[in-house]
Amino acid sequence: MDRVKSSMQQVPNAIPKVIRRTGGANSLELEKENFERGQAVSINKAINTQEVAVKEKHARTCILGTHHEKGAHTFWAAVNRLPLSSNAVLCWKFCHVFHKLLRDGHPNVIKDSMRNKADLTDMSRMWGHLSEGYGKLCSIYLKLLITKMEFHIKNPRFPGNLQMSNRQLEEAGENDVNNFFQLTVEMFDYLECELNLFLGVFNSLDMSRSVSVTAAGQCRLAPLIQVILDSSHLYDYTVKLLFKLHSCLPADTLQGHRDRFQEQFKKLKSLFYRSSNLQYFKRLIQIPQLPENPPNFLRASALSEHISPVVVIPAESSSPESEHVVETDDLVDTDIPVLPAAQETKFDDLFGTTAAADPFNFNNQNGMRKDDKDRLIEQLTREIQSLKDELESFRIESGRLCQALRGRVNELEAELAEQSHLRLQAVGEAEFLKAELDDLRRVREDTEKEQRSLTEIERKAQANEQRYTKLKEKYTELVQSHADLLRKNAEVTRQMTVARAAQDEVEAVRREMQEKVKAAQEATDRQEKAQQEQLHELQRELMSSRTELESLKSTVTSSQQSSEVLSTQMVALESEKAELVQSLSKVEAELVVRGEELQQVQTSLAAERETGVKTAEALQNQLNEKESREQALESQLAAARWSSLQGAVEEAERTIKDSVAQIEDPAHISCTSSAEYLASRCQASLDCVDRLAPALETYLADNAAVSELVRAVTQCGHLVGDTIVQGSATSHMVPVEKADALSESVKACGAEALSLLGAMKQRDGLSSADGSKLKASLRVILDTAEKLRPRGLELQQGELGDLVEQEMASTSAAVESAAARIEEMLNKSRAVDTGIKMEVNERILASCTELMQAIKELVLSSKDLQRDIVESGRGAASMKEFYAKNSRWTEGLISASKAVGWGATVMVDAADLVVQGKGKFEELMVCSHEIAASTAQLVAASKVKADQDSPKLHRLQHASRGVTQATAAVVASTKSGKSQIEETETMDFSSMTLTQIKRQEMDAQVLVLELETRLQKERERLGELRKKHYELAGVAEGWGEGEEGAG
Repeated sequence: MDRVKSSMQQVPNAIPKVIRRTGGANSLELEKENFERGQAVSINKAINTQEVAVKEKHARTCILGTHHEKGAHTFWAAVNRLPLSSNAVLCWKFCHVFHKLLRDGHPNVIKDSMRNKADLTDMSRMWGHLSEGYGKLCSIYLKLLITKMEFHIKNPRFPGNLQMSNRQLEEAGENDVNNFFQLTVEMFDYLECELNLFLGVFNSLDMSRSVSVTAAGQCRLAPLIQVILDSSHLYDYTVKLLFKLHSCLPADTLQGHRDRFQEQFKKLKSLFYRSSNLQYFKRLIQIPQLPENPPNFLRASALSEHISPVVVIPAESSSPESEHVVETDDLVDTDIPVLPAAQETKFDDLFGTTAAADPFNFNNQNGMRKDDKDRLIEQLTREIQSLKDELESFRIESGRLCQALRGRVNELEAELAEQSHLRLQAVGEAEFLKAELDDLRRVREDTEKEQRSLTEIERKAQANEQRYTKLKEKYTELVQSHADLLRKNAEVTRQMTVARAAQDEVEAVRREMQEKVKAAQEATDRQEKAQQEQLHELQRELMSSRTELESLKSTVTSSQQSSEVLSTQMVALESEKAELVQSLSKVEAELVVRGEELQQVQTSLAAERETGVKTAEALQNQLNEKESREQALESQLAAARWSSLQGAVEEAERTIKDSVAQIEDPAHISCTSSAEYLASRCQASLDCVDRLAPALETYLADNAAVSELVRAVTQCGHLVGDTIVQGSATSHMVPVEKADALSESVKACGAEALSLLGAMKQRDGLSSADGSKLKASLRVILDTAEKLRPRGLELQQGELGDLVEQEMASTSAAVESAAARIEEMLNKSRAVDTGIKMEVNERILASCTELMQAIKELVLSSKDLQRDIVESGRGAASMKEFYAKNSRWTEGLISASKAVGWGATVMVDAADLVVQGKGKFEELMVCSHEIAASTAQLVAASKVKADQDSPKLHRLQHASRGVTQATAAVVASTKSGKSQIEETETMDFSSMTLTQIKRQEMDAQVLVLELETRLQKERERLGELRKKHYELAGVAEGWGEGEEGAG
């Protein structure tokens, strides 16, 4: 028996093995994780900071990865973690790998990469600040990649590798010459970017050395293989498209295309020739040679002479570096293992097949008889068969479970793929919104910078004004000092004149003295001559007459005495002469001193005059520089003001164009608006246009007053755009004829607004800008809106204001009357009813009384809040004028007040019937719900124009919650009373016979059917009543005017 037991334990061991083999459901996640890890390793190996060419096997792994996942999400997830903006070599190799993916990767690579266009543009702009090295090359390469993505997005028929047949090229233009013309221009732009990269790489290399065999040179030359492949296709397609265009358009129209093609042909031919001579390209690619002369597009037969350039890439031999392609097998083993024949015969191997073949004698060993052994063998055989059947059922069940699990795995994989796709879409949208937010932030920062620069300019202008004032004061002081110097100069000149007069007088005295001395000398000479003559005469007399000796002696004596007198006179004259010479020397010394003083005064005066002239010239130069700076600042300030005005005009123009474009948008058809709101928008636009004219006149008189004009233009653009959109939305709610007229008026308004803004964009046309046509268009729209306004509740100002007060008073009176009636019914019920009925009636009437008190509190709170709204919003107008101005709000208050008063009256009537036993509890509950809805309408109408922080509004909301609670109490008490009344009416069928019970059962079934039919009819009737109620209520909103106009 032990052997039998051990054999039974060995059979079911196959079941856990089957279960274990179904545990590979997570292998898909493992495969995805291995795929992402392998892609990340290949991307990091391909894009690194080493200045060597990208290895082909790593790039090919990235390409295969895009085909495996059908997109580039993994690639961009890995690339976004790389510091591309900090290392130029890393960015260059990224551009090379990305170019390969765009050419040979999955078609979805281009779509997935467009989300990163803004980042690539910013990176290109950043690297563009460098003038040499990899930085400039990265900027050019990124512009090429962006152009390539945009080209393929605009022309989705073109694959990434640009390989197309002639028939596909014809289909790309859709047999439209305009499409071919535009496609040619885009190909020119695309090829221009390719040529720029070609030239940039060659200009950055030193061609005097063998740069193509160095690692650094190969790193720069490797991406040109992709450029050569793209350029050959673009050249071929451009030639074919130009022949196509020349067959459809005049030659003069395509002169620009031919000139641009000639220029690009020369560049491409030269670059192909230079590339073919490099040793690096000879073993990797066979570069075609272009013809000597470009094709003659004016001769149609020249197309047959055109030979498409073919780039040949030699077949790569398999190398150890070639990557292995992962073949994904079925990771979930769903096969059911089949027990081998050895296991099926395990029992026979252990115990033997039959007793005859058994070499052992079990009868002798066990002491059992042959019949017992046969029975045991049969029993064990049956057990084995049952175990086999059970095992087979386990197999079937496990197979079914495996199949179900595999189906579930497939479902989960599909859900996972869908969730991944949704997540990627959400990430893309988030990135796109983030990019838009960054753009908006940059625009806001630019605007703030411009505002700050304008403020800085104004501050500098004020500082210059102050500096100019100080310079003016300094200049006044210098002018005053100059005048003082001139006065001092005049005084010195006068003193010099006096000194010169004194000198002239001294000179005259000296001349006079000299003349006197000369006259004295002449007199002395004359006397000496006379004396000599007398002496000769005396001698002659002495010689002639000696006889007269005595007389002669006396004469000699007298002559000697006269000579002594003359000598004395001579001595006196000599002393007088010496005194005159001494006085003359003193005068001359004094004149020399005066001359030196005069010379010093003249020198100081000349120095002061020269200093004053230099100072005046310096001040004049400073004044001229200040005036020139002021003129420059004025010109800059005027340019800034004009730029801000043009920015506002362009913004307003974009707003109006966007509004006009929304009219034609099919999605706008579902938008609706009311005529009253359109009229308010039109009136606001007219007021803004009225403010625009004086602001424009003020700006023309003084361009410093630009801020008011900018605000007026911006506000006018937004209001007119809003008027256009609301006019179009209102046209969707009116009859066809009126809708067409309104749409035409709106479009004419948009055209006039754009015309006015276009005139304001020119300096010459600014003075002639006239908004009268725009005002006329707005008045037409306003008149149309006034005609379309609802006429259901048109009342005079006095009537509308009085009606509000009357309705609120009548509502309060109705609530008071209802409360009094409920109190009267409660007293009557206490006098008449007893027991459960009196208890139910008291509870219901008490809850109704509480509801009436809550409604009364609500009405009072609403009246206080309305009074507060009217006082705060009417301004100088009267209360009735305020109600008339806000007629829609007033009509809402009137409607809500009527509903509350009517609900209170109806609920009192229903409660009276219930108390008398003639009514239904359901009517009372319906009335309670109707009162709750009416009070909610009154609260909503009151809250529309109320201040959110108003304490009276909080009081109204508190009263509204009280009404809601009281309504719930009425419904609860009604339901409780109904259940108590129904419990008293117990069903006693003990005295009825079988025939009577059968009859009652049939009557009950008939009644149930009748009630169900009646219930269905009443529901339909309720639906029709609600529809009619909406139609009647829509009169106040103008819903029915369209039908009246159509009729």
